[in-house]
Amino acid sequence: MDLRLAGRRALVTGAGKGIGRSTVKALHAAGARVVAVSRTQADLDSLVRECPGVETVCVDLADWEATEQALGGVGPVDLLVNNAAVAFLQPFLEVTKEAYDMSFNVNLRAVIQVSQIVARGLIARGAPGVIVNVSSQASQRGLTNHSVYCSTKGALDILTKVMAVELGPHKIRVNAVNPTVVMTPMGQAAWSDPQKAKAMLDRIPLGRFAEMENVVDTVLFLLSDRSSMTTGSTVPVDGGFLAT
Repeated sequence: MDLRLAGRRALVTGAGKGIGRSTVKALHAAGARVVAVSRTQADLDSLVRECPGVETVCVDLADWEATEQALGGVGPVDLLVNNAAVAFLQPFLEVTKEAYDMSFNVNLRAVIQVSQIVARGLIARGAPGVIVNVSSQASQRGLTNHSVYCSTKGALDILTKVMAVELGPHKIRVNAVNPTVVMTPMGQAAWSDPQKAKAMLDRIPLGRFAEMENVVDTVLFLLSDRSSMTTGSTVPVDGGFLAT
């Protein structure tokens, strides 16, 4: 299936590692012009070596002012993937202010800010666009020690729907992808304990965690015109976890 992404300009946050990095590489291979955003310059440098021509922006999305300065003049963007996220695993009774603030600043507030920058540019140009938010199955299920993370992703799902409602008249589509555990560096940190992993795998009908390409393929489909009638959706990539 030709997704016809060649020539389109895409911005991907959390592009240094994991799903974000794989998304950048897939978009680059599809002929898109990609702006990769990460807080880690070394990750961006190695990404450019792998994908010559990718533009990079190094900024901590938890910093509103720095993000505005770094991305305010990014130029025309057709496609946005809000992938950057953090996860602090704490029992509910031990949740700290620092974990709460950082989680909501990156997982939700930065999505609002970056999406505003991109959407305002699209509207000013009178151009259609697409935004894909990388959410999680944790948005719809309670997971032990994930109080704050689950909360940020639940908020992201409903934000996705409100954005779709408000931006639809401007021909901007907004969807979320909700993966199960993916063995990215963040996934490994949370699910490397075999006993903990088994408890999750037992709840997944397909009996396995997701591969990065499972998520990236879904993201690219939603970015493409092949999904032109889909907006406001949360798309599980979870092996059936949410069906149980």
